[in-house]
Amino acid sequence: MITKITSSKNDLIKDIVNLQTKSKERRKRGITLIEGVKEISIALKSGIKFEKALFSPEILSLEKLSEILLDQFDTTEKFEIGTDVFSKISYRESTGGIVVLARTPNKKLSNLKLADNSVFIVLESVEKPGNLGAIARIADGAGVSGIIVSDPRADVFSPNSIRASLGCVFTTDVIVADSQETIDWLKENNIKIFAAELNASEKYHNLNLRGKIALVFGTEATGLTDRWIKVADQRLKIPMLGEIDSLNVSAAVAVVVYEAIRQRNFVV
Repeated sequence: MITKITSSKNDLIKDIVNLQTKSKERRKRGITLIEGVKEISIALKSGIKFEKALFSPEILSLEKLSEILLDQFDTTEKFEIGTDVFSKISYRESTGGIVVLARTPNKKLSNLKLADNSVFIVLESVEKPGNLGAIARIADGAGVSGIIVSDPRADVFSPNSIRASLGCVFTTDVIVADSQETIDWLKENNIKIFAAELNASEKYHNLNLRGKIALVFGTEATGLTDRWIKVADQRLKIPMLGEIDSLNVSAAVAVVVYEAIRQRNFVV
């Protein structure tokens, strides 16, 4: 069954607009918004459960909608809306004519899978959804074991994070936990902690990044807190040869993570 919505004043449309802007409401209800054919397809393959799908038939046919939703087509409430209404709930034109309301993943540290060569990315107090999304893409590309977001200042599964990640916030386990809980878990599982820190003496490429490791990064404004620096098994830095003293955090993550992957796959 498909329900038609013709007005932007419809209660569901107003609710979606509200969810787009209020992270507290999304967290309270355990709901996130995903827009874009690619992002939705990736979320589906990652096992994310959809509750509602809104589509504009002028952009996306019912047949194509069925292809996108696959086995969740019958269990997802479907709403047909015009392009004028669709423009109210989508951030960009290249979404392919579909937005879904989905259950937000709620995994714990205990859900993370451990292996002898596991690489975890730990982000302390990440502030910008765009950075988080970019890091999720890096994690997917590098095949890391998980991302742990400690004491976040941004909504991990916000529409902005999802868009910036192209849906990769769903392909890698992303866990939210406070810093002490994260430190305790890393220590209990004998995972070596490498803290990225501007004043570190060791350059990242001179270190042995094999084995079970966690690569820890702080905010661009203040870096890591003393809590993480004190518990680190090793501090590392990325050498900066110009005027600026640091990289964007997502760029820094890419540099160090791919060095860890290089050491696992090539003879040093």
